[in-house]
Amino acid sequence: MIFIDTNFFLRYFLDDVNSQSEEAKDLFLRASDGEFKLFTSTIVLFEVYWVLLGQFKKNKQKIGNVMDKLLSMKFIDIENSDLLEKAMVYYKTTNLGLVDVYNIVYSRSKNAREFKTFDKDLIKKLLKNKESEKKREK
Repeated sequence: MIFIDTNFFLRYFLDDVNSQSEEAKDLFLRASDGEFKLFTSTIVLFEVYWVLLGQFKKNKQKIGNVMDKLLSMKFIDIENSDLLEKAMVYYKTTNLGLVDVYNIVYSRSKNAREFKTFDKDLIKKLLKNKESEKKREK
């Protein structure tokens, strides 16, 4: 198995360093053909998010598109991909960042009794979500 780090994904999606972009494309193509297995960590996906947001100043829609494409690469074993996919739904439909929505999804997956935070915007969103869920249950 081959571990894929952040910069490999960035070169592939940004196509900004030709030789590295081509190497990443070749590796992903060969892996998608079953030549070998690839894997990565949750941390790498968050680093992709942070670099796109901070260094490359990409907007939420563009970041969402990249993250969706990355998560659709089923030939790569992505740690916690199921939670990340759920988090992306909230990320694209709320004003919250990926870290916050991932933590919400993660806490729910662990059946957290409470979610403690000092982040007032996150508290408001959590309360709004609970109200929406109660209405759907009725």
